[in-house]
Amino acid sequence: MDIQDIKRQLAKPATRFEAGGFRPTDSLQESWLGKVFLFRPDEQIPTNAAGQPLIPYAQFYLPALPYVSPLLDGVSVMTVFISEPLPDGEEPMGENWLIREYTADDELVRKDLSVDTFLKPFALKATLVEADYPLWDGGGVPRALELEVLKLEDDGVIESYYDLIDHTYDHKIGGYPSFCQSGIDPGDDYEFVFQISTDDKIQLNVIDNGSLMFWKHKTTGEWFLYYDFH
Repeated sequence: MDIQDIKRQLAKPATRFEAGGFRPTDSLQESWLGKVFLFRPDEQIPTNAAGQPLIPYAQFYLPALPYVSPLLDGVSVMTVFISEPLPDGEEPMGENWLIREYTADDELVRKDLSVDTFLKPFALKATLVEADYPLWDGGGVPRALELEVLKLEDDGVIESYYDLIDHTYDHKIGGYPSFCQSGIDPGDDYEFVFQISTDDKIQLNVIDNGSLMFWKHKTTGEWFLYYDFH
């Protein structure tokens, strides 16, 4: 198997997000980090069992994005809320973190609800990443392709797997998770969907330059959260 065959089998598209750098329009079609303003009429900012509000982390308007995971088909708006401090690793969604998904048929209204948060809100610029690739250590390279890469290294064709690929470490929908440590696998029925990464501009540091990574179950739609750091 040659290099192009390996890359073709590994490549996945993604939408990469950059915070700020332009004047926001404040339209309903804008995506944000550190800000959520779309809710159903009966919804408020979610709270944990102690009644403390979760932090509004993100609002994504999916129809405006160049790529969206197939597991978000039919979803127009997705909002993300997470507690401070962060939930325990692999904690089920509900009390300390919550993703809300809305379709085009849902009635959404704008609410300017104030929350005491460390995050600095920024509108997002979205760009298409045509080919994102997995990290080597547990990042999603199938064993058969690992062996092909190792053969190329042994034959002197390449020095390292990272000579072949580029990985997007930023905020993104699609592509592959940006593990800092050895990767995990939530199971064959889960697919990686998006991540929110450490970003000085929005004043987010995931423990120590890590990322919040989210998978979704292909059948049940259940969400899975994992994060690691350096």
